[in-house]
Amino acid sequence: MSVAYDAAFGDWVREHFVALGPLQIKPMFGGASVYADGLIFALLDDGVVWMKADDTNAPALIAAGARQFSFPTKDGQTMTMAYWSLPDSAVDDPDEAVAWARRSMEVAARKAAAKPPRKPKVKP
Repeated sequence: MSVAYDAAFGDWVREHFVALGPLQIKPMFGGASVYADGLIFALLDDGVVWMKADDTNAPALIAAGARQFSFPTKDGQTMTMAYWSLPDSAVDDPDEAVAWARRSMEVAARKAAAKPPRKPKVKP
């Protein structure tokens, strides 16, 4: 991600997605991650909300005109991530944005549930 997180944009995101309840926005790698219930469901970068996606919601995001998050690597390659831009129609429609967000939150919950539980650290 580029150095592109703007706290005012984070405030807009909280307001736009207010129906989701409390959100945590944490700066990371120049952008920010958006958490609900302790799970990352979106990224913020360069004024774009990037929604977490998998095979269940990526096709609908693509059909709605979303583009996949990508960035150049140090070796000149292009890396993509499983995040898609919030469709333009949802940028102006909080109800639609919340519907997309709920689908991304479901993706985040499924991915978290599929991970093996962490082993507790053993103190010497």
